[in-house]
Amino acid sequence: MNKRDLSERDICTKFITPALTAAGWDINSQVREQVYLTDGQVIVRGRMVRRGERKFADYVLFYKPNIPIAVVEAKDNTHRVGPHRWNRTLNAR
Repeated sequence: MNKRDLSERDICTKFITPALTAAGWDINSQVREQVYLTDGQVIVRGRMVRRGERKFADYVLFYKPNIPIAVVEAKDNTHRVGPHRWNRTLNAR
């Protein structure tokens, strides 16, 4: 298996989900996948109003029901590891 050829979803299935399970997270009660975090930016132009693109996370980890404590964003192998746009998105809320 060449890791460079894996998609983002493959990375989630083969690496991230097993790592979360091995770290003691209960996948059924403490982890949600493909979660929308925002409804999208409100864009106003004159009298027209619309919403921008919705933002979602690949994983949200919960301490208890309705108490999220972490967001995990998966990337395919064409991206570098480092700060992500979520830092700006979540701080702007």
